[in-house]
This record gives sequence, structure tokens and C-alpha cells, in this order.
Amino acid sequence: MSFDNKMDFNQKQEKYKTKQKKSLKNKTMSVIASNCNGALILHDLGVRFNSPFVNLWIKPKDFIKLLKNFDRYMAADLSEIFEDGISYPIGKLDDVTIYFQHYDSFEEAKAKWDERKKRIDKTNLFVLFTDRDGCTYEDLVEFDSLPYNKVVFTNKPYPEIKSSFYIKGFENLESVGHCYEYMPGKRIKYYDQFDYVKWFNEGVIKRKRYGLFN
Repeated sequence: MSFDNKMDFNQKQEKYKTKQKKSLKNKTMSVIASNCNGALILHDLGVRFNSPFVNLWIKPKDFIKLLKNFDRYMAADLSEIFEDGISYPIGKLDDVTIYFQHYDSFEEAKAKWDERKKRIDKTNLFVLFTDRDGCTYEDLVEFDSLPYNKVVFTNKPYPEIKSSFYIKGFENLESVGHCYEYMPGKRIKYYDQFDYVKWFNEGVIKRKRYGLFN
């Protein structure tokens, strides 16, 4: 990409982000996410992290288990565990494992977890899941049955899964890839196909208009 083209891309990118921020009415939501997508969407919108699910990931079955007993797990104390081959911090909430991949130490991860946990607003809760990390069809069905304002990013359409949202561009993979990366030749990220501003404002799962992808 030439310097001029890069400048044009950056200007369009900032214009898009500014429009997104201005359109957002609900700025105090608590996002419960199974991986980094939630925090990165909030970062793009310039709003505070009102939940501890930031810079981490959780295996699908553990994430669903946590959601089914949310109050219990949020009341549990986070303890440190270790796994062979993983150098970043890992925490345990009772029987749920949380991988703090983007923290330098468990002490930092726990401090942020405890601090942000206090901000959770259960009346303004949004749950974001993906079909990554070994997610099965049965996991999708179980997630879909949970009583939350929720969405799951998938790499193919699942019309029978009401909370699913098909992210185009990962059809040749077993699941969605890194949804926070930019789409080839576009000024938006893969997850920008999903109108998350409308979701936060109205609780509606909707695809962005095609013109925004140019």
C-alpha cells in the first residue's frame, strides 16, 4: 500500500469509527465475551470495560457453564493454575478455566478481573460468543437456549440458531478466524459485518449495509 493510499485508508477508518461512536446511545453496557472480540469492539467504540471479560479467552463448554450459573461464578474467587505449554497466566473460577492470554502476570489479571467485576450491570448485559476453540454444534444449540441478549459469530449460516451471526470470509476454516482483523481490501474488520451498535442500542441482531464495506 502506497503512502497516499495508506493515508486515505486511515482517514476512512477514522471516519467510520467516529460515525459508529456518534450512533451509539447505550454506553454503559456490560459485555460478557468468550474471547477478545468483545473488548476490541468496546475499544473501537471508545467506551469503558464494564465487565472483567477483557484480554482473555474461555473454552466453549466452560463459557456456557459460566453463563448458566453466572452469579455463582462471579462470586467465586479467582485462583491461579498452570498448564503445560502455556506461558501466560491462567485462572480458575471454581471449575471454570480462564486463559488470560494478554496479561503479563496472574497478579495483574486478577487485579483487573476484580476491579472490572464490580462494574457489571446485569440489567444491561450483552453476551458475545464465537464458534472457535473447539465449539461444537451442540454448544451452539445450548448457547442459543440461554436467557441472555446474546450473539454467536459463526463461519457459516445457522438459520435454526437464532442467536447466530454468519461472519463472511472464513468459509474455508473450521470456525471463524480472528474477527478483529481487517477484511482484505476493506476499511472495516470482520466483526464490523455485524451491526453491534444496533445490538447495543436496541438488542437487535442485524447485518451492516453492504456500502459500509467499501
